[in-house]
Amino acid sequence: MSEFRHIVRIASTDLKGEKQILVAMKKIKGVDVMYANMALSIAGVSKIKKAGDLSDAEVEKIDEALKNPTSNHVPVWLLNRRKDYETGVDTHLLNADLDYEKDNDLKRMKKLKIYKGLRHQWGLPVRGQRTKSNFRKNKGKGLGVKKKTSIRK
Repeated sequence: MSEFRHIVRIASTDLKGEKQILVAMKKIKGVDVMYANMALSIAGVSKIKKAGDLSDAEVEKIDEALKNPTSNHVPVWLLNRRKDYETGVDTHLLNADLDYEKDNDLKRMKKLKIYKGLRHQWGLPVRGQRTKSNFRKNKGKGLGVKKKTSIRK
């Protein structure tokens, strides 16, 4: 058995070795429990195994399953970037790639003056929530009634 590691690096992210691998993988940006479960099933690694107990070969298998889900016939509904705007390809993005694409999508929506882009630009809720009583932090601080100050000589 290999030696216990306190930090395991998967998908350019440091994971705590004390946690179960299924829970530890949630720290990777773009990976939730369902996606982590899928990657571990493809790699053939136990979900309750501690991350620090993984061998180098298992880490490589998990990394490969995370980065290339389409080569392992993962269903499309599990991916986070379906029908990309520019390429039309279904992919799953992780870490910095996810931030970059999200930022580009927002910039494109603002440039084209799409309703969602304008709501993002104005700092208002995008998905149809009510704004009368909620989201007040964006409207400025309420001051109430000010007293008139008089200058005495």
